[in-house]
Amino acid sequence: MRKEEISFVVPGEPQGKLRARWSPRGTYTPKKTVDYEIYIKELFVVSYPDFVPLEGPLTIQLRAWMKIPKSTSKKKMKLMEERIIRPTKKPDMSNILKAAEDALNTLAYHDDSQIVTGIIHKFYSEKPRLEIVIYGEEA
Repeated sequence: MRKEEISFVVPGEPQGKLRARWSPRGTYTPKKTVDYEIYIKELFVVSYPDFVPLEGPLTIQLRAWMKIPKSTSKKKMKLMEERIIRPTKKPDMSNILKAAEDALNTLAYHDDSQIVTGIIHKFYSEKPRLEIVIYGEEA
């Protein structure tokens, strides 16, 4: 039985967290990652104003819907839409998860260490997006 559940959609092509970069001044997070995490945060706050972060162990479910390439044949496109052909391209699932986890830290939960289960799927769609569901389990 689910205790409490939150869910929302992040429109646009799902992005993974990029590796930290080195410069003469030290390490930094690439701008593309920072911008994507801010985008997720803003969408969460709009969807859940005045939200109190979830407590206890959590499960996160992600459905990453990747854009179907323009050069795809109609036959192959149909197989992609039917989820028979799945994306095996970047970003990889672990980096998509990390971007979402980090973006929602202190907003949806106190710390991403609370996430004990991650369920992640990648599909193709004409409407690229990232669907996020987070919930706690009752003991």
